[in-house]
Amino acid sequence: MTSATHAPAPEFATPRATPPRLSLARIVEMNLGFFGLQFSFGLQQANMTPIYTFLGADEATMPLLWLAGPMTGLLIQPIVGALSDRTRSKLGRRTPYFLIGAVICSLCLFLMPYSSTLWMAASLLWLLDAGNNITMEPYRAYVADRLEPEQRPAGFLVQSAFTGLAQCLSYAAPSLLVGFGISQNLVDLNGIPVIVRIAFVIGAILSISTIVWSVVRVPELKLNDAELAEMAARPMGAAAALAEIRDAFIAMPRPMRQLAWAMLCQWYAMFVYWQYIALSVSRTLFPAGESARASSADFISASLTAQQMGVAYNAVSFVAALALIPIVRRLGAKPVHALCLVASGIAMLSLPMLDSRAAMFVPMIGIGLGWAGMMGNTYVMLADCIPPERTGVYMGIFNMFIVIPMLIETMTMPLIYGPLLGSDPRNAILLAGVLMLCGAVATLMVGRAQRIGA
Repeated sequence: MTSATHAPAPEFATPRATPPRLSLARIVEMNLGFFGLQFSFGLQQANMTPIYTFLGADEATMPLLWLAGPMTGLLIQPIVGALSDRTRSKLGRRTPYFLIGAVICSLCLFLMPYSSTLWMAASLLWLLDAGNNITMEPYRAYVADRLEPEQRPAGFLVQSAFTGLAQCLSYAAPSLLVGFGISQNLVDLNGIPVIVRIAFVIGAILSISTIVWSVVRVPELKLNDAELAEMAARPMGAAAALAEIRDAFIAMPRPMRQLAWAMLCQWYAMFVYWQYIALSVSRTLFPAGESARASSADFISASLTAQQMGVAYNAVSFVAALALIPIVRRLGAKPVHALCLVASGIAMLSLPMLDSRAAMFVPMIGIGLGWAGMMGNTYVMLADCIPPERTGVYMGIFNMFIVIPMLIETMTMPLIYGPLLGSDPRNAILLAGVLMLCGAVATLMVGRAQRIGA
Protein backbone atom coordinates (compact mmCIF):
# COMPACT_ATOMS: atom_id res chain seq x y z
CA MET A 1 0.00 0.00 0.00
CA THR A 2 1.09 3.58 -0.59
CA SER A 3 2.26 5.30 2.56
CA ALA A 4 0.83 8.76 3.06
CA THR A 5 0.67 11.71 5.39
CA HIS A 6 -2.95 12.69 5.85
CA ALA A 7 -4.11 16.19 5.06
CA PRO A 8 -4.83 18.39 8.08
CA ALA A 9 -8.22 17.66 9.60
CA PRO A 10 -10.93 20.26 9.10
CA GLU A 11 -12.08 22.37 12.00
CA PHE A 12 -15.02 20.12 12.89
CA ALA A 13 -13.32 16.73 12.55
CA THR A 14 -14.75 14.06 14.86
CA PRO A 15 -12.95 10.73 15.24
CA ARG A 16 -14.89 8.04 13.42
CA ALA A 17 -15.82 4.85 15.23
CA THR A 18 -14.45 1.73 13.58
CA PRO A 19 -17.24 0.17 11.49
CA PRO A 20 -18.23 -3.41 12.35
CA ARG A 21 -16.65 -6.12 10.22
CA LEU A 22 -18.87 -7.43 7.45
CA SER A 23 -18.98 -10.93 6.04
CA LEU A 24 -18.01 -11.42 2.40
CA ALA A 25 -21.67 -12.04 1.60
CA ARG A 26 -22.62 -8.63 3.02
CA ILE A 27 -19.76 -6.95 1.14
CA VAL A 28 -21.13 -8.53 -2.04
CA GLU A 29 -24.66 -7.34 -1.26
CA MET A 30 -23.59 -3.78 -0.50
CA ASN A 31 -21.92 -3.64 -3.92
CA LEU A 32 -24.81 -5.15 -5.86
CA GLY A 33 -26.06 -1.65 -6.76
CA PHE A 34 -22.72 -1.11 -8.45
CA PHE A 35 -23.64 -4.01 -10.74
CA GLY A 36 -26.66 -2.10 -12.06
CA LEU A 37 -24.66 1.11 -12.36
CA GLN A 38 -21.88 -0.57 -14.32
CA PHE A 39 -24.36 -2.46 -16.54
CA SER A 40 -25.50 1.00 -17.63
CA PHE A 41 -21.92 2.13 -18.31
CA GLY A 42 -21.26 -1.10 -20.22
CA LEU A 43 -24.24 -0.49 -22.49
CA GLN A 44 -22.84 2.95 -23.29
CA GLN A 45 -19.33 1.68 -23.96
CA ALA A 46 -20.56 -1.12 -26.22
CA ASN A 47 -23.36 0.63 -28.08
CA MET A 48 -22.97 4.42 -28.28
CA THR A 49 -20.47 4.40 -31.16
CA PRO A 50 -22.67 1.97 -33.17
CA ILE A 51 -25.81 4.01 -32.34
CA TYR A 52 -24.11 7.23 -33.39
CA THR A 53 -22.79 5.52 -36.53
CA PHE A 54 -26.24 4.23 -37.47
CA LEU A 55 -27.52 7.80 -37.07
CA GLY A 56 -24.85 9.20 -39.40
CA ALA A 57 -21.96 10.36 -37.16
CA ASP A 58 -18.48 11.03 -38.55
CA GLU A 59 -15.47 9.02 -37.29
CA ALA A 60 -13.19 12.00 -36.63
CA THR A 61 -15.75 13.90 -34.56
CA MET A 62 -17.06 10.81 -32.74
CA PRO A 63 -15.32 11.78 -29.45
CA LEU A 64 -17.31 15.03 -29.31
CA LEU A 65 -20.51 12.99 -29.11
CA TRP A 66 -19.07 11.25 -26.02
CA LEU A 67 -18.60 14.59 -24.26
CA ALA A 68 -21.52 13.97 -21.88
CA GLY A 69 -19.67 11.52 -19.61
CA PRO A 70 -16.62 13.62 -18.75
CA MET A 71 -18.52 16.90 -18.57
CA THR A 72 -21.24 15.65 -16.23
CA GLY A 73 -18.64 13.86 -14.13
CA LEU A 74 -16.56 17.03 -13.85
CA LEU A 75 -19.52 19.18 -12.87
CA ILE A 76 -21.59 16.80 -10.76
CA GLN A 77 -19.41 14.30 -8.91
CA PRO A 78 -17.26 16.66 -6.78
CA ILE A 79 -20.32 18.68 -5.73
CA VAL A 80 -22.45 15.62 -5.01
CA GLY A 81 -19.55 14.01 -3.14
CA ALA A 82 -19.15 17.08 -0.94
CA LEU A 83 -22.90 17.39 -0.38
CA SER A 84 -23.14 13.73 0.62
CA ASP A 85 -20.54 14.30 3.35
CA ARG A 86 -22.94 16.73 5.03
CA THR A 87 -26.39 15.40 4.08
CA ARG A 88 -28.70 14.46 6.92
CA SER A 89 -31.78 12.40 6.10
CA LYS A 90 -33.70 9.43 7.44
CA LEU A 91 -32.15 7.34 4.67
CA GLY A 92 -28.58 8.40 5.48
CA ARG A 93 -25.95 10.58 3.87
CA ARG A 94 -25.36 8.68 0.62
CA THR A 95 -28.58 6.76 -0.06
CA PRO A 96 -30.72 9.67 -1.35
CA TYR A 97 -28.20 10.22 -4.14
CA PHE A 98 -28.20 6.51 -5.05
CA LEU A 99 -31.95 6.50 -5.50
CA ILE A 100 -32.27 9.79 -7.42
CA GLY A 101 -29.47 8.82 -9.80
CA ALA A 102 -30.90 5.33 -10.37
CA VAL A 103 -34.32 6.69 -11.36
CA ILE A 104 -32.76 9.07 -13.90
CA CYS A 105 -30.59 6.27 -15.31
CA SER A 106 -33.52 3.90 -15.72
CA LEU A 107 -35.62 6.42 -17.62
CA CYS A 108 -32.79 7.38 -19.99
CA LEU A 109 -31.76 3.77 -20.66
CA PHE A 110 -35.32 2.97 -21.66
CA LEU A 111 -35.51 5.91 -24.09
CA MET A 112 -32.00 5.76 -25.61
CA PRO A 113 -32.55 3.12 -28.35
CA TYR A 114 -35.61 5.03 -29.57
CA SER A 115 -33.37 7.94 -30.63
CA SER A 116 -34.22 9.17 -34.12
CA THR A 117 -31.47 11.77 -34.51
CA LEU A 118 -27.91 12.36 -33.32
CA TRP A 119 -28.97 15.29 -31.13
CA MET A 120 -31.60 13.14 -29.41
CA ALA A 121 -29.13 10.33 -28.66
CA ALA A 122 -26.49 12.81 -27.46
CA SER A 123 -29.01 14.63 -25.23
CA LEU A 124 -30.16 11.38 -23.63
CA LEU A 125 -26.53 10.44 -23.02
CA TRP A 126 -26.05 13.72 -21.13
CA LEU A 127 -29.01 12.93 -18.88
CA LEU A 128 -27.97 9.29 -18.48
CA ASP A 129 -24.45 10.24 -17.43
CA ALA A 130 -25.80 12.86 -15.06
CA GLY A 131 -27.81 10.14 -13.31
CA ASN A 132 -24.82 7.79 -13.23
CA ASN A 133 -22.60 10.49 -11.77
CA ILE A 134 -25.11 11.45 -9.08
CA THR A 135 -24.87 7.83 -7.91
CA MET A 136 -21.19 7.03 -8.45
CA GLU A 137 -19.10 8.88 -5.87
CA PRO A 138 -21.58 8.68 -2.98
CA TYR A 139 -21.55 4.93 -3.66
CA ARG A 140 -17.77 4.73 -3.42
CA ALA A 141 -17.85 6.87 -0.27
CA TYR A 142 -20.52 4.56 1.17
CA VAL A 143 -18.16 1.58 0.72
CA ALA A 144 -15.33 3.46 2.45
CA ASP A 145 -17.72 4.53 5.26
CA ARG A 146 -19.10 1.05 5.81
CA LEU A 147 -15.83 -0.92 5.92
CA GLU A 148 -12.92 -0.86 8.30
CA PRO A 149 -9.53 -0.17 6.67
CA GLU A 150 -8.52 -3.85 6.52
CA GLN A 151 -11.69 -4.70 4.59
CA ARG A 152 -11.49 -1.85 2.08
CA PRO A 153 -9.35 -3.77 -0.45
CA ALA A 154 -12.00 -6.48 -0.46
CA GLY A 155 -14.78 -3.86 -0.76
CA PHE A 156 -13.27 -2.00 -3.69
CA LEU A 157 -12.08 -5.13 -5.49
CA VAL A 158 -15.54 -6.72 -5.12
CA GLN A 159 -16.80 -3.48 -6.64
CA SER A 160 -14.29 -3.97 -9.43
CA ALA A 161 -15.46 -7.56 -9.85
CA PHE A 162 -19.05 -6.38 -10.22
CA THR A 163 -17.84 -3.89 -12.82
CA GLY A 164 -16.35 -6.77 -14.80
CA LEU A 165 -19.41 -8.99 -14.39
CA ALA A 166 -21.93 -6.25 -15.20
CA GLN A 167 -20.08 -5.02 -18.23
CA CYS A 168 -19.46 -8.58 -19.37
CA LEU A 169 -23.21 -9.20 -19.38
CA SER A 170 -24.07 -5.80 -20.89
CA TYR A 171 -21.62 -6.37 -23.74
CA ALA A 172 -22.98 -9.90 -24.18
CA ALA A 173 -26.66 -8.97 -24.13
CA PRO A 174 -27.07 -8.27 -27.90
CA SER A 175 -25.22 -11.45 -28.87
CA LEU A 176 -27.23 -13.51 -26.37
CA LEU A 177 -30.43 -12.11 -27.86
CA VAL A 178 -29.21 -13.23 -31.29
CA GLY A 179 -28.63 -16.67 -29.76
CA PHE A 180 -32.24 -16.67 -28.55
CA GLY A 181 -33.39 -16.28 -32.15
CA ILE A 182 -33.69 -12.51 -32.74
CA SER A 183 -32.07 -11.52 -36.04
CA GLN A 184 -29.06 -9.22 -35.68
CA ASN A 185 -30.18 -7.46 -38.89
CA LEU A 186 -33.68 -6.66 -37.60
CA VAL A 187 -33.61 -2.86 -37.27
CA ASP A 188 -36.10 -0.08 -36.60
CA LEU A 189 -36.81 2.86 -38.90
CA ASN A 190 -33.71 4.67 -37.57
CA GLY A 191 -31.41 1.74 -38.34
CA ILE A 192 -30.87 0.79 -34.67
CA PRO A 193 -31.00 -3.01 -34.16
CA VAL A 194 -33.87 -4.40 -32.07
CA ILE A 195 -31.37 -6.41 -30.02
CA VAL A 196 -29.84 -3.12 -28.82
CA ARG A 197 -33.27 -1.81 -27.80
CA ILE A 198 -34.02 -4.90 -25.70
CA ALA A 199 -30.58 -4.75 -24.05
CA PHE A 200 -31.22 -1.16 -22.92
CA VAL A 201 -34.60 -2.14 -21.44
CA ILE A 202 -32.84 -4.85 -19.40
CA GLY A 203 -30.36 -2.20 -18.21
CA ALA A 204 -33.18 0.12 -17.16
CA ILE A 205 -34.66 -2.59 -14.93
CA LEU A 206 -31.31 -3.51 -13.37
CA SER A 207 -30.34 0.10 -12.70
CA ILE A 208 -33.06 0.69 -10.13
CA SER A 209 -33.60 -2.81 -8.75
CA THR A 210 -29.98 -3.50 -7.74
CA ILE A 211 -29.60 -0.15 -5.97
CA VAL A 212 -32.75 -0.76 -3.95
CA TRP A 213 -31.50 -4.24 -2.98
CA SER A 214 -28.19 -2.88 -1.67
CA VAL A 215 -29.63 -0.06 0.42
CA VAL A 216 -32.27 -2.34 1.94
CA ARG A 217 -29.92 -5.23 2.74
CA VAL A 218 -26.89 -3.21 3.88
CA PRO A 219 -28.14 0.20 5.04
CA GLU A 220 -25.79 3.02 5.94
CA LEU A 221 -24.51 3.21 9.49
CA LYS A 222 -26.24 5.77 11.65
CA LEU A 223 -24.07 8.66 12.72
CA ASN A 224 -23.45 9.11 16.43
CA ASP A 225 -24.41 12.28 18.31
CA ALA A 226 -20.94 13.82 17.98
CA GLU A 227 -20.91 13.26 14.23
CA LEU A 228 -24.40 14.74 13.88
CA ALA A 229 -23.35 17.76 15.92
CA GLU A 230 -20.30 18.20 13.70
CA MET A 231 -22.47 18.12 10.57
CA ALA A 232 -24.93 20.59 12.06
CA ALA A 233 -22.08 22.99 12.81
CA ARG A 234 -20.88 22.97 9.22
CA PRO A 235 -22.32 25.45 6.71
CA MET A 236 -24.74 23.76 4.31
CA GLY A 237 -25.70 24.22 0.67
CA ALA A 238 -23.93 24.30 -2.68
CA ALA A 239 -21.74 27.29 -1.77
CA ALA A 240 -20.44 25.47 1.29
CA ALA A 241 -19.83 22.36 -0.82
CA LEU A 242 -17.81 24.39 -3.33
CA ALA A 243 -15.80 25.91 -0.48
CA GLU A 244 -15.16 22.40 0.86
CA ILE A 245 -13.95 21.28 -2.57
CA ARG A 246 -11.58 24.27 -2.71
CA ASP A 247 -10.19 23.55 0.76
CA ALA A 248 -9.81 19.85 -0.05
CA PHE A 249 -7.84 20.72 -3.19
CA ILE A 250 -5.46 22.85 -1.15
CA ALA A 251 -4.97 20.10 1.45
CA MET A 252 -4.84 17.24 -1.06
CA PRO A 253 -2.39 14.50 0.04
CA ARG A 254 0.74 14.23 -2.10
CA PRO A 255 0.12 10.62 -3.26
CA MET A 256 -3.31 11.65 -4.54
CA ARG A 257 -1.74 14.48 -6.54
CA GLN A 258 0.80 12.08 -8.00
CA LEU A 259 -1.92 9.63 -8.99
CA ALA A 260 -3.29 12.29 -11.35
CA TRP A 261 -0.56 11.57 -13.94
CA ALA A 262 -1.24 7.85 -13.98
CA MET A 263 -4.96 8.51 -14.24
CA LEU A 264 -4.42 10.89 -17.18
CA CYS A 265 -2.66 8.20 -19.20
CA GLN A 266 -4.90 5.24 -18.42
CA TRP A 267 -8.26 7.00 -18.77
CA TYR A 268 -7.31 8.81 -22.00
CA ALA A 269 -6.33 5.38 -23.33
CA MET A 270 -9.50 3.63 -22.20
CA PHE A 271 -11.75 6.34 -23.64
CA VAL A 272 -9.98 6.00 -27.00
CA TYR A 273 -10.45 2.23 -26.83
CA TRP A 274 -14.20 2.41 -26.18
CA GLN A 275 -14.76 4.95 -28.93
CA TYR A 276 -12.74 3.27 -31.65
CA ILE A 277 -12.68 -0.48 -31.02
CA ALA A 278 -15.82 -1.22 -33.06
CA LEU A 279 -14.50 0.94 -35.91
CA SER A 280 -11.06 -0.70 -35.66
CA VAL A 281 -12.50 -4.22 -35.79
CA SER A 282 -14.67 -3.23 -38.76
CA ARG A 283 -11.66 -1.80 -40.63
CA THR A 284 -9.65 -4.98 -39.95
CA LEU A 285 -12.33 -7.54 -40.82
CA PHE A 286 -13.84 -5.65 -43.76
CA PRO A 287 -10.92 -3.70 -45.31
CA ALA A 288 -12.65 -3.31 -48.69
CA GLY A 289 -15.05 -0.69 -47.30
CA GLU A 290 -13.82 2.90 -47.28
CA SER A 291 -15.81 3.61 -44.14
CA ALA A 292 -17.04 1.59 -41.20
CA ARG A 293 -20.60 1.80 -42.44
CA ALA A 294 -19.89 0.98 -46.10
CA SER A 295 -22.09 -2.04 -45.50
CA SER A 296 -24.48 -1.80 -42.56
CA ALA A 297 -24.63 -5.61 -42.29
CA ASP A 298 -20.81 -5.75 -42.10
CA PHE A 299 -20.74 -3.03 -39.46
CA ILE A 300 -23.38 -4.76 -37.35
CA SER A 301 -21.28 -7.93 -37.54
CA ALA A 302 -18.11 -6.04 -36.57
CA SER A 303 -19.93 -4.30 -33.72
CA LEU A 304 -21.10 -7.64 -32.34
CA THR A 305 -17.52 -8.94 -32.54
CA ALA A 306 -16.26 -5.90 -30.63
CA GLN A 307 -18.99 -6.42 -28.02
CA GLN A 308 -18.04 -10.09 -27.67
CA MET A 309 -14.44 -8.98 -27.14
CA GLY A 310 -15.81 -6.70 -24.42
CA VAL A 311 -17.50 -9.72 -22.87
CA ALA A 312 -14.13 -11.47 -22.81
CA TYR A 313 -12.13 -8.66 -21.18
CA ASN A 314 -14.85 -7.97 -18.63
CA ALA A 315 -15.04 -11.67 -17.76
CA VAL A 316 -11.28 -11.61 -17.19
CA SER A 317 -11.72 -8.45 -15.12
CA PHE A 318 -14.36 -10.11 -12.94
CA VAL A 319 -12.12 -13.08 -12.14
CA ALA A 320 -8.96 -10.97 -11.85
CA ALA A 321 -10.51 -8.52 -9.40
CA LEU A 322 -11.30 -11.34 -6.97
CA ALA A 323 -7.91 -12.99 -7.52
CA LEU A 324 -6.12 -9.68 -6.86
CA ILE A 325 -7.53 -9.29 -3.33
CA PRO A 326 -4.88 -11.46 -1.58
CA ILE A 327 -2.16 -10.30 -3.99
CA VAL A 328 -2.81 -6.62 -3.24
CA ARG A 329 -2.86 -7.36 0.50
CA ARG A 330 0.55 -9.00 0.19
CA LEU A 331 2.35 -6.78 -2.36
CA GLY A 332 0.42 -3.51 -2.19
CA ALA A 333 -1.85 -1.87 -4.74
CA LYS A 334 0.82 0.21 -6.53
CA PRO A 335 3.10 -2.48 -8.04
CA VAL A 336 0.14 -4.72 -8.82
CA HIS A 337 -1.63 -1.90 -10.63
CA ALA A 338 1.48 -1.04 -12.65
CA LEU A 339 1.70 -4.65 -13.86
CA CYS A 340 -2.00 -4.59 -14.79
CA LEU A 341 -1.47 -1.49 -16.93
CA VAL A 342 1.56 -3.05 -18.64
CA ALA A 343 -0.57 -6.07 -19.56
CA SER A 344 -3.29 -3.79 -20.94
CA GLY A 345 -0.81 -1.71 -22.94
CA ILE A 346 0.79 -4.74 -24.58
CA ALA A 347 -2.66 -6.10 -25.42
CA MET A 348 -3.79 -2.88 -27.10
CA LEU A 349 -0.56 -2.63 -29.10
CA SER A 350 -1.08 -6.15 -30.44
CA LEU A 351 -4.75 -5.79 -31.42
CA PRO A 352 -4.35 -3.91 -34.74
CA MET A 353 -1.80 -6.53 -35.87
CA LEU A 354 -4.37 -9.35 -35.69
CA ASP A 355 -6.59 -10.08 -38.67
CA SER A 356 -8.92 -12.82 -37.48
CA ARG A 357 -11.83 -12.80 -35.07
CA ALA A 358 -10.44 -15.65 -32.98
CA ALA A 359 -7.02 -14.03 -32.52
CA MET A 360 -8.58 -10.74 -31.39
CA PHE A 361 -9.87 -12.39 -28.23
CA VAL A 362 -6.40 -13.26 -26.88
CA PRO A 363 -5.42 -9.65 -25.99
CA MET A 364 -8.62 -9.35 -23.98
CA ILE A 365 -6.74 -11.09 -21.15
CA GLY A 366 -4.40 -8.12 -20.80
CA ILE A 367 -7.14 -5.52 -21.21
CA GLY A 368 -9.20 -7.33 -18.57
CA LEU A 369 -6.31 -7.21 -16.11
CA GLY A 370 -5.86 -3.50 -16.76
CA TRP A 371 -9.56 -2.80 -16.33
CA ALA A 372 -9.69 -4.73 -13.04
CA GLY A 373 -6.81 -2.65 -11.72
CA MET A 374 -8.32 0.64 -12.86
CA MET A 375 -11.62 -0.06 -11.12
CA GLY A 376 -10.12 -1.44 -7.90
CA ASN A 377 -6.45 -0.75 -7.20
CA THR A 378 -6.59 3.00 -7.75
CA TYR A 379 -9.35 3.34 -5.15
CA VAL A 380 -7.40 1.22 -2.66
CA MET A 381 -4.46 3.61 -3.15
CA LEU A 382 -6.75 6.60 -2.73
CA ALA A 383 -8.58 5.35 0.38
CA ASP A 384 -5.25 4.75 2.11
CA CYS A 385 -4.13 8.38 1.78
CA ILE A 386 -7.24 10.52 2.43
CA PRO A 387 -8.73 11.56 5.78
CA PRO A 388 -11.97 9.64 6.50
CA GLU A 389 -13.96 12.76 7.38
CA ARG A 390 -13.47 13.97 3.79
CA THR A 391 -14.09 10.69 1.99
CA GLY A 392 -17.03 11.97 -0.06
CA VAL A 393 -15.38 15.14 -1.31
CA TYR A 394 -12.10 13.41 -2.13
CA MET A 395 -13.90 10.60 -3.97
CA GLY A 396 -15.65 13.30 -5.99
CA ILE A 397 -12.40 15.15 -6.68
CA PHE A 398 -10.71 11.89 -7.63
CA ASN A 399 -13.34 11.41 -10.30
CA MET A 400 -12.00 14.60 -11.86
CA PHE A 401 -8.81 12.64 -12.44
CA ILE A 402 -10.95 10.37 -14.62
CA VAL A 403 -13.14 12.86 -16.45
CA ILE A 404 -10.47 15.50 -17.18
CA PRO A 405 -8.44 12.96 -19.22
CA MET A 406 -11.67 12.08 -21.03
CA LEU A 407 -12.29 15.78 -21.75
CA ILE A 408 -8.74 16.19 -23.03
CA GLU A 409 -9.23 13.14 -25.27
CA THR A 410 -12.56 14.46 -26.52
CA MET A 411 -11.04 17.79 -27.56
CA THR A 412 -7.74 16.49 -28.96
CA MET A 413 -8.71 13.34 -30.88
CA PRO A 414 -10.62 15.23 -33.61
CA LEU A 415 -7.45 17.34 -34.10
CA ILE A 416 -4.99 14.43 -34.34
CA TYR A 417 -7.18 11.72 -35.89
CA GLY A 418 -6.40 12.76 -39.45
CA PRO A 419 -2.93 14.38 -39.30
CA LEU A 420 -1.27 12.00 -36.83
CA LEU A 421 -3.38 8.82 -36.94
CA GLY A 422 -4.11 8.78 -40.66
CA SER A 423 -7.89 8.66 -40.08
CA ASP A 424 -7.43 5.01 -39.16
CA PRO A 425 -9.14 3.72 -35.97
CA ARG A 426 -6.51 0.99 -35.68
CA ASN A 427 -3.87 3.66 -35.07
CA ALA A 428 -6.09 5.09 -32.32
CA ILE A 429 -5.92 1.71 -30.56
CA LEU A 430 -2.11 1.74 -30.89
CA LEU A 431 -2.04 5.18 -29.26
CA ALA A 432 -4.13 3.81 -26.39
CA GLY A 433 -1.60 1.01 -25.86
CA VAL A 434 1.34 3.43 -25.62
CA LEU A 435 -0.55 5.54 -23.08
CA MET A 436 -1.30 2.48 -20.92
CA LEU A 437 2.45 1.79 -20.68
CA CYS A 438 3.05 5.43 -19.73
CA GLY A 439 0.39 5.03 -17.04
CA ALA A 440 2.29 2.07 -15.58
CA VAL A 441 5.45 4.17 -15.24
CA ALA A 442 3.50 7.03 -13.64
CA THR A 443 1.90 4.61 -11.15
CA LEU A 444 5.32 3.45 -9.95
CA MET A 445 6.25 7.07 -9.25
CA VAL A 446 3.37 7.59 -6.79
CA GLY A 447 4.76 8.29 -3.31
CA ARG A 448 8.38 8.07 -4.42
CA ALA A 449 9.35 11.70 -3.85
CA GLN A 450 7.68 11.62 -0.45
CA ARG A 451 9.68 8.57 0.64
CA ILE A 452 12.95 10.16 -0.52
CA GLY A 453 12.20 13.26 1.50
CA ALA A 454 11.00 11.34 4.53
